[in-house]
Amino acid sequence: MWNPRALSRVDLRIFPVVLCLMAMSLLVISSMTASADWERFIFWTPLVKSQVRWCCLGWAVFFLAVGFDYRKLRDWSLFLYGVMLLLLVGLFFVSAIQNVHRWYRIPGVLSFQPSEQAKLILVIFLGWFLERKGNHVGSLQTACQMGGLVGVPFLLILKQPDLGTALILYPIALVMGYFAGVHRGVLKFLSACGLTALFFVMLMFVGVLSHEQMRPAFTSVMKEYQYERLNPNTYHQKASQTAIAIGGLTGTGWHKSEFSGRQWLPAAHTDSVFAAFGEEFGFVGLAFMLFLFYALIYFSFQVVAAAKDPFGRYLAAGLSVYLAMHVMVNIGMMCALLPISGVPLIFVTYGGSSLVTTMAALGVLQSIYSRRFMF
Repeated sequence: MWNPRALSRVDLRIFPVVLCLMAMSLLVISSMTASADWERFIFWTPLVKSQVRWCCLGWAVFFLAVGFDYRKLRDWSLFLYGVMLLLLVGLFFVSAIQNVHRWYRIPGVLSFQPSEQAKLILVIFLGWFLERKGNHVGSLQTACQMGGLVGVPFLLILKQPDLGTALILYPIALVMGYFAGVHRGVLKFLSACGLTALFFVMLMFVGVLSHEQMRPAFTSVMKEYQYERLNPNTYHQKASQTAIAIGGLTGTGWHKSEFSGRQWLPAAHTDSVFAAFGEEFGFVGLAFMLFLFYALIYFSFQVVAAAKDPFGRYLAAGLSVYLAMHVMVNIGMMCALLPISGVPLIFVTYGGSSLVTTMAALGVLQSIYSRRFMF
């Protein structure tokens, strides 16, 4: 089941890209988590050490996933989908943390966010489902069934509430459906709905539409507190723009940020890590980071073309969109184009659930790529 020879056939180009992104993560976490002035130039803060441990675990998961034959995931897909639903439902029977139901925590032992793993599991399950439909994949019945299978975890995650994670499932399902040949009319309708909603939200965030003037229209289809998440004038939104603007062309320098480093930027080492990095390393640093993300996503989509079976192709498409959407949504949040919704910036945001899950996704992609000449 696990073949070490697959490790010799991976795409070596991804290694420097991922290592550079992880190094950027450690630099920002170190700078943003120094607790006193005398610590401001100490690299090894407690959270840096924790993130290094997560990086090591992530690489271990990556190599295990590469050696594991991705085609065996078919046999586990239905079981994984069931476990995912049980974990998502179970969140509502444990104590809320910061008024939301997102984490399972065993103090001092374990903490994880099942919605992170849910995205990966859903990609695996949809790949199995779409391949199994075969010649019937283009029927209206298949489109409705797929909508139900995606809709259940979508609603459970939305109820936590976790709008950002829920919305990432939407484009993943659409792209996988496109590659599989799901009913074109349904895909066009759902794509049009998603793009229309995105268009109006972005118009509010760039100031073309007034948030208050749009309130009656939006609150007719959503609750008041849900609409408030679309407010472009929150302190967090303004602070992220301020941090990026302070960075200018070359940034203030590592450990020299006076805005983010003084904790005026909320969640500087988690949700707002892009803005914090921008303050210290400027436009040049952000451009290099964006280049690395572009390269990673480009290499990932190349796996879609290299896959030799439908399951591998659907799986690669879903995982590539998974990576791309995290980057686009997080950066859109920090640039005040999208609402703050807690979507992590892969490889850079502090935290274990996101990092390990992303490394597992990358490992499955490389499992597909390394077996591109096998039948």
